[in-house]
Amino acid sequence: MGRVLTVREPAVAGTFYPADPGALAEMVDRLLAEAPRYEVEPAALIVPHAGYIYSGPVAAWGFKQLAGRAYDAVVVVGTNHVEPFFREISIWARGAWRTPLGEVPIDEALAEALLAASPRIRFVPEVHLEEHSIEVELPFLQRLWPDLRFVPVMVGEPSMENVEALAEALAHVLAGRRAIVIASSDLSHYPRDAHARQVDLSSIGAILSLEPALVHQTIAEWMGRRIPGLVTLMCGEGPVLTAMVYARRIGAVHAHLLKYANSSDVPYGSKDRVVGYAAIHFSWAPEPPLGQADRETLLRIAREAVDHAVHGKPLPPLSTTSPALLLPRACFVTLTQAGQLRGCRGEIWPRSDLAHAVQRVAALSALDDPRFPPVVPEELPHLAYEISVLSPLRPVTDVAEIVVGRDGLFLMAGGRTALLLPQVPVEQGWDRETFLRALCLKAGLPEDAWRRPGARLFRFEAEVFGEEAR
Repeated sequence: MGRVLTVREPAVAGTFYPADPGALAEMVDRLLAEAPRYEVEPAALIVPHAGYIYSGPVAAWGFKQLAGRAYDAVVVVGTNHVEPFFREISIWARGAWRTPLGEVPIDEALAEALLAASPRIRFVPEVHLEEHSIEVELPFLQRLWPDLRFVPVMVGEPSMENVEALAEALAHVLAGRRAIVIASSDLSHYPRDAHARQVDLSSIGAILSLEPALVHQTIAEWMGRRIPGLVTLMCGEGPVLTAMVYARRIGAVHAHLLKYANSSDVPYGSKDRVVGYAAIHFSWAPEPPLGQADRETLLRIAREAVDHAVHGKPLPPLSTTSPALLLPRACFVTLTQAGQLRGCRGEIWPRSDLAHAVQRVAALSALDDPRFPPVVPEELPHLAYEISVLSPLRPVTDVAEIVVGRDGLFLMAGGRTALLLPQVPVEQGWDRETFLRALCLKAGLPEDAWRRPGARLFRFEAEVFGEEAR
């Protein structure tokens, strides 16, 4: 095969990202410099692939996790926007891909090994020529690793047959190597901003669960609601599912959202028609616990939020430089008075960075727990605060998985929901069966509702800390 067929030319330089090498390098370097790098090393990433002015800041949060780390195998898995009849998996197996920053050689030995691993994987160069989902990731990788070699993989149809075949091939061929698999996908396409955030939070929660069936169920449920403008929950369903299945295959079962935004979050975007973006990483190790200084900061934020809310004042502006508090996390804030519950509200999926999430739910705990009247100023000196930072939800396939004292539970059944934090059964002296019955009763359902067809039961862990009344 000649050079013309083995060097893939850029298709979207000058539209999705700058065509001028200097301008492109400056833009990518700036985006990476603005993103934090965390301690936990990723085994796989999900990053967006829209124009850099829209999704570049989110993509940078994903790619920054690779900075200063060396890998001997890099695979970028993209999706198919432009070839409607391509249903298989294609690897560009020879030559190089060119961007304004130069040529990126194909890791031909790795590509050949993947081609040999499954009959579903072929070398179909034509389907790559106009597709942008892999191309837009390359300048980030080139600025991180000037000597980069990689393998581009396109998933045609996002069937589980394709996903399982590719994930198995990756796990087999990459075994024993320092490898990173990067999945390219945007999230919801073209609803209004408010709808996009609802849809994307559900999609992110499903991805973090590492359960492909939950992703399929989430897509079916939201598409069935016929939300105006919504045409897909994720254009890269195949790459996303591949990253999830691959991560589970290799034991990288800790998934965390690094950054979320949509196209309306930049000055050029409209709130009437948006696209969602997320950076997610999968790792072998969990995120480290919060340090004492971060815990104290969050408790101060909660205390100030309750004080402002109770006095009818706007919540104070927040400014934090702590990388741990910039991560999107789900959390609950519990208020007690003389040892008795006074309010508890929270979020089961991450909606914002942890600092703002604590501020938001602390105010709700004081004023908007329907079980209690709003907190009044005279009570403020007597309130104790407890914050629970939640891990991602995981579906429960066998109740024997549930460990009292480690796990909290979330139930969706009969159009109702209920959540109990991990500390609740310990405080009440419950065993597992009593815990499950109490969860159902809290949802206003029969105590065995978790067993019924259609019920969905999830478990999670929480980092819990607090302070007594002052």
